[in-house]
Amino acid sequence: MTCWYEGPLAAFDTETTGVNVETDRIVSAAVVVQDAPGGRPRVSRWLVNPGVPVPEGATAVHGLTEDHLQRNGRWPSPVMDEIVRELAEQSAAGRPLVVMNAPFDLTLLDRELRRHRASSLDHWFETVPLRVLDPRVLDKHLDRYRKGRRTLTDLCAHYGVELADAHDAAADALAAMDVVRAVGRRFAARLERLSPAELHTLQAVWHAAQARGLEAWFARSGTEEAVDPAWPLRPELPAAA
Repeated sequence: MTCWYEGPLAAFDTETTGVNVETDRIVSAAVVVQDAPGGRPRVSRWLVNPGVPVPEGATAVHGLTEDHLQRNGRWPSPVMDEIVRELAEQSAAGRPLVVMNAPFDLTLLDRELRRHRASSLDHWFETVPLRVLDPRVLDKHLDRYRKGRRTLTDLCAHYGVELADAHDAAADALAAMDVVRAVGRRFAARLERLSPAELHTLQAVWHAAQARGLEAWFARSGTEEAVDPAWPLRPELPAAA
């Protein structure tokens, strides 16, 4: 039987106006589908006019200017509907969804759905559950004592994955998928008997433990900073934008 990391996967990534999941907006997104390692990926892309200013700092990261998005981006409402329908279709087909730092991208999508569609991410996965594979959570649990940062760029370098165009949503999604496959192969003895559904449940536990550890590290460093333990989706705040 083919192990999940050698089989069909989908991956999702966004580029945004900033890093606050409650107030920032999606400006581009991509879903990448691949049936097997090395297979030709099928890519769906979206460019969004967020309807709010795009900070220069965000443009410096992903290269998408406010003028370019106003001229070429689509309005958020239909785009968010198309994205979540695509994710639901992949889940219905049984493909696990790779999302690097899932609580960021999936929570942003949830807030955009609430903002523009009077809907939510959970609503779309009431009957067909979303099975998420987060390379950041997997790597931190399976290789917890390795020093250094664990951004997507760092993980690609560590696992020998090519990242040709960082901060392009499609390139990042494909790279995250390749990292997950590489993690699966490297830690096959610990992962091959686990299904994506089982891994989804375990990652929620692992992420919560990682969040508690990071919060404790902040406290030892003299910084009282809360780290949200929720994974893969942060609960809605009463004052969410």
